[in-house]
Amino acid sequence: MDQLGRISAEEFRKSEKIPITVVLDNIRSGLNVGSAFRSADAFRIEKIICCGYTPIPPHREVLKSALGATESVSWNHIPDTREAVWQLQSQGIKVFAVEQTTGSIPLQQFQPASYLPLAIVLGNEVQGVNQEVIEKCDGAIEITQFGTKHSLNVAVCVGIVLYDLCSKTRDQPTRLFANFER
Repeated sequence: MDQLGRISAEEFRKSEKIPITVVLDNIRSGLNVGSAFRSADAFRIEKIICCGYTPIPPHREVLKSALGATESVSWNHIPDTREAVWQLQSQGIKVFAVEQTTGSIPLQQFQPASYLPLAIVLGNEVQGVNQEVIEKCDGAIEITQFGTKHSLNVAVCVGIVLYDLCSKTRDQPTRLFANFER
């Protein structure tokens, strides 16, 4: 770990985070949830909120793909995704669904620094983000796609979105990110 310049799980928990929360709306696959934990750890984001029937640690599949990230990334479970969105908004956090919908903002055009802290909601592998949840969100972000399929696996999607948001955010000349090493 020292050779790679990695921090320990304890150092991660104590470190300053990028103020982004990932909300998982009724994800079926524990492997996708574990991958979200890995991405959240990789980009040092604030926390994950698992909603509905989304598997939570110590679910076997979550632990298998998280590879220890459930020990570093803060998380909780809120049964109703709409309640999770409301709680975040009541704390002054802007919430964006990651979904192809009317009025969604292409990810490449979205400027996260204008909204920090923020949360992103990722939906079920088949149904996407529940429409009632989308309606409660402050907006929607979509990953522009050019192929015959118009969706991505949740694990792929969370990685792409967090990479984009964090790379844009860390480039902002703010006090919050002055201590991050590149």
